[in-house]
Amino acid sequence: MYAVILTGGKQYKVSEGDVIEVEKLDAEAGATVELDVLMTVDGETVLTGKDVKGKATATVLAHGKDKKVVVYTYKPKKNERKKKGHRQPFTRLKIEKLA
Repeated sequence: MYAVILTGGKQYKVSEGDVIEVEKLDAEAGATVELDVLMTVDGETVLTGKDVKGKATATVLAHGKDKKVVVYTYKPKKNERKKKGHRQPFTRLKIEKLA
């Protein structure tokens, strides 16, 4: 059985026991969060839309930041150069139960 969940404006395909990294959530490490389920697939049965009743329960494992992404822009012949870096924060979740 697997499900498609929605969090942070993105969709993730998960099963019970999976560990995923999602956009940063406001929850302490060790806390339990509930996520919206968009679709469930159990063998031959596929439920979508209003037929899906339930939530996915996940435990927050940790918070962190991804690797740095460097953005470098310049305009030729103008001596204009800008270098910026960005590290996206994330939350690591373990999917405990799909209901």
